[in-house]
Amino acid sequence: MDNRPIGVFDSGVGGLTVLSEIIHLLPDENTVYFGDTLRFPYGPRDLNQVRHFVFKISEFLTGKDVKMLVVACNTSTAAALEDLKNNLNIPVIGVIEPGARTATNNTKNNRVGLIATKGTVESRAYEIAIKNINPRINLFSYAAPKLVELIEAGVLEGAKLQEVISGYVDPLIKENIDVLILGCTHFPLIENQIISNYSGDFKVISSAVETAKDVKSTLKKLGLQNEKTFAGQFPENKGFANKGTERTYYETGNASKFLEVGRMFLGGEINEVIRIKLDMGQ
Repeated sequence: MDNRPIGVFDSGVGGLTVLSEIIHLLPDENTVYFGDTLRFPYGPRDLNQVRHFVFKISEFLTGKDVKMLVVACNTSTAAALEDLKNNLNIPVIGVIEPGARTATNNTKNNRVGLIATKGTVESRAYEIAIKNINPRINLFSYAAPKLVELIEAGVLEGAKLQEVISGYVDPLIKENIDVLILGCTHFPLIENQIISNYSGDFKVISSAVETAKDVKSTLKKLGLQNEKTFAGQFPENKGFANKGTERTYYETGNASKFLEVGRMFLGGEINEVIRIKLDMGQ
């Protein structure tokens, strides 16, 4: 039993999609979310620079005594997941392996599409993860930076968004894909728009849902569930009930749409975003 919070981070608001699924599956767990909105987006950056940012953020979150770190950013996962696992003494969960695993399990014709950031596509992290599971699968990848920019700006519907979606997804349709991986944690925010445009053409895979499942199973396996969750599973242990669930949100930027987008997606779960300065050394 462990009442410490789960730490979740992303370059901006996209990781809130992962946090939302974690809250849905584990409503009694305390959480701390960090969005590096000052340095957003990570996708076009060199992966070595992203790795540097990731370690600074993980240092901040471990300073908040988190019991688990969730890298809710595909670019950050590609840049630093294994190094984080090797350097931290808490469990670290990324978003690429869960999404790759689910796509592999759902494709019928072994033709999978991916839209993601430039950094994620160039890292080939999804291709490697998928080939490790099933080498017969062909992955067709497109970097979709304009989608990330629109979502971070709070544009979650409308003709402009649909036009940009079509520009990235139409070429994948021509490749006869039957599964599309949303390889950026921002993209589940527009999942409904993608599905409405291409109803029945392919199955959409959001790594957010699968990552949350991994978080839940890992907490259970390691005995890190909090007291309230524990009491809920074993009603006779009512004395372990938590006094309240705490959710804290941090960001580094001053002109982001964090609170507005967060409220769209999390509703009453988010009331305040704390702005901080984090020395990244560059």
